[in-house]
Amino acid sequence: MTESQAPRIHQPPIVVLGVQQNDPPFRLVEIGGELVGKAHSVLDVIGIAREVGLGDVDLDDPDVVRWVGGDKFTWTSFWPPNRPYGERRG
Repeated sequence: MTESQAPRIHQPPIVVLGVQQNDPPFRLVEIGGELVGKAHSVLDVIGIAREVGLGDVDLDDPDVVRWVGGDKFTWTSFWPPNRPYGERRG
């Protein structure tokens, strides 16, 4: 199979990584494969995109933004920071 026949895998220009526990929690933002900032909300993602020259972006377009570990409404971690994963309440 030649390169022109190989299927292309599209990587959206913006990747918003999963929630990082902190006070307040945040998500790291990659643009073009480079880590470019830290976002605490969708407004931060839009601001970071503008700063690097992408202008206004459609956060609902999967060809533009890939959300890892949740969607644009996920800004806190599912598990409480002081309870290990899998521990049950008793």
